[in-house]
Amino acid sequence: MNWVAPIKDEETLEKFKARLREMDDKYYIMFEIGVGTGLQLQEILKFKNKDIRGKDSIEANIGTKNIKRTFMIPPELKEIINKYTEGKDPDAYLILGHASSPAALSREQAYRALKSAGKSMGLTSIGAQTMRKTFAWRYYKTTGDIYYLQNLLNHASPSITYRYIGEKPNVEVYLRKMTPEENERSRYILYTDDNGKKRIDALMDMLGEIRKEMDNPLNNDAYFGKVDCLLKEMEDLVANFKRTK
Repeated sequence: MNWVAPIKDEETLEKFKARLREMDDKYYIMFEIGVGTGLQLQEILKFKNKDIRGKDSIEANIGTKNIKRTFMIPPELKEIINKYTEGKDPDAYLILGHASSPAALSREQAYRALKSAGKSMGLTSIGAQTMRKTFAWRYYKTTGDIYYLQNLLNHASPSITYRYIGEKPNVEVYLRKMTPEENERSRYILYTDDNGKKRIDALMDMLGEIRKEMDNPLNNDAYFGKVDCLLKEMEDLVANFKRTK
């Protein structure tokens, strides 16, 4: 199973949109809405024309607990949607499965279209989450606000959101955003049963094992590549930690 990643290169993103448009305008509009708002694919496929035409924002329930979130519709996307829905039945589904049927496009059809477009361009990390991840990555790169994304995407922690968009956590941002209540909670957790020391000891043990394996002639180049990546990330995190007062 391939890891689904955001499309980070602007030129590739535009070419991917153009490829979808060549296949069918409905795939293009679906992708534009996903990349422009951060809505999940299954939510987009539920829309009827009247649900989204002329709107500046739209509410959707996400997650297993159906938590309500408001997704903004940028002006340029609003214009694209208005052109696409002009003259269409307000009660018809925004994205139809077939021209001869009133049924909405299925998630499976949408997934196949995205994968097909990706394959034609040599992109192997395309999937149902590509739109949402691309939106989140672009928003983070523009604003640096991981906490807004965490809340919008209903993630349990910023670290999950960082992993979701394929970015390294920024410890400096973490620490500056911590509230007094969160700091007090962290102190309690780390002090209870020496949890903090135990976690540090576990990390030191792991690093000790890795250090021993550095002399193992049976380890291949891929192993040393993994170690190098791990050390670089840890060095960045430690540097951020030291800079934050």
